[in-house]
Amino acid sequence: MVEGKIYAALDNRKVAIIGAGFVGASIAYALTIRDLASEIILIDNERAKASGEALDIQHGIPYMGTSSVRAGDYSDCKNCDLIIVTAGRNRKVGEERLDMIADNIGTIKDVVSEISKYYTHGVILMVSNPVDILTYMCAEWMDLPNGKVFGTGCILDTSRLVRSIANYTNLNIEAIKCNIAGEHGNSQFPVWSRLSIAGLPMWEYCQNVGLPWGNREKDLIFNQVRNMGAEIIRDKGKTHYGIATCVCSVADAVLNQRLTIAPVTSPLQGEYGIDGVALSLPSIVGVNGVEHRLEEKWLKEERNKLAKSAEILKETLNRL
Repeated sequence: MVEGKIYAALDNRKVAIIGAGFVGASIAYALTIRDLASEIILIDNERAKASGEALDIQHGIPYMGTSSVRAGDYSDCKNCDLIIVTAGRNRKVGEERLDMIADNIGTIKDVVSEISKYYTHGVILMVSNPVDILTYMCAEWMDLPNGKVFGTGCILDTSRLVRSIANYTNLNIEAIKCNIAGEHGNSQFPVWSRLSIAGLPMWEYCQNVGLPWGNREKDLIFNQVRNMGAEIIRDKGKTHYGIATCVCSVADAVLNQRLTIAPVTSPLQGEYGIDGVALSLPSIVGVNGVEHRLEEKWLKEERNKLAKSAEILKETLNRL
């Protein structure tokens, strides 16, 4: 792969979104109203759908943003600062994310093959599920420097967790720091040992204000979070707004060179003794994608859960 310029001119930021379904279109809309890119290109096998979505978004721009939004093709991946992949089918009612691999792996392989023909520089962000598997395979196929390909991973799960803790404590979400790590799926887990409220450990804060905090409360909150995606799919058929705003958060870090820390998935390089698989860890995200994966001081049981998550995903990779 050819590596061109690394830093995007802030007044000429170009984003391509592969897939103009609900998720891709919602991301394009969110990027537009946040004014994060000067040019946004929607690429889809159904060119008319991509064109319609682009026009619909474009018509509101005079009031909300200045981005140029249009339909395009894979040649538009040239000189992109960020390429967002949302292609593939969505999760169905009662289905786990790993159940989607048989349908989506071929789709993403075709997508990556087309991207590679025109890729010059920039970061590739995988949103399609199962995101950990597809991120790892995309990184293998593209053969780019470590971190240039990463996935949304557990960023949405973490957002839901923080919201649930905010509801429990009646606090603003900005006061709460906690991450979900591992697989974006059944083996994910909250890193409870790192949960803090305005810098205080959660147990200490709850002790101060008289709130109960123990295994019962943890289990209730996490079970609620773990089922949220399935509940939304049951109620409305798909999820797309939540992930769109999460994508905006990491897109801002990439496009505006504003480092942020987020629990995104990328191929591990020996962190916690694990490699050969992509998992979500709190990571520093910037213009070069995942610039560093943080290796925090977790409890032994949390490290064991991460190792178990890696084992499950490696078994899936070995079956491909």
